[in-house]
Amino acid sequence: MEQNQKMTEKEKQQQAAKEAENEQYQERVKQVTPTHNLWIQMAKAFVTGGIICCIGQAILNYATNSMGLDKETAASWCSMLLVLLSVLLTGFNIYPKIVEWGGAGALVPITGFANSVAAPAIEYKKEGQVYGIGCKIFTIAGPVILYGIFTSWVLGLVYWIGKCMGVV
Repeated sequence: MEQNQKMTEKEKQQQAAKEAENEQYQERVKQVTPTHNLWIQMAKAFVTGGIICCIGQAILNYATNSMGLDKETAASWCSMLLVLLSVLLTGFNIYPKIVEWGGAGALVPITGFANSVAAPAIEYKKEGQVYGIGCKIFTIAGPVILYGIFTSWVLGLVYWIGKCMGVV
């Protein structure tokens, strides 16, 4: 009987030690976990995305008004220049800082897609052309490309079937 009481006291001590350790862990998690204000994050994303769009619009305006290009050609030049700018900024490690500040505002536009292709290529270049860049370049962008192509194929098939049936 005494032995059972000692065991339970020992178990109680172990339980108390576990609870204290759990409390210490939870306190450490609270200290380490970054806190974010949702409204400030959304404002930063809005400003960042807006600036990127304004740069794109400035390129479009310059290409159509000053260079005399038609809208379609100007849009192509705008896309290419935004991708080039994004890749250059990624290469100089500036775009990741923009993403850190602007969040989704920097990741959603075409510049974010270019960054998601360029960043792994830069990161894994030390592993070589084939196993580094070749294998890792589409780690982030690959699923986007895959599911984009697959979805467009499925929607094209649905459209074709609808057209054959006279629905579309």
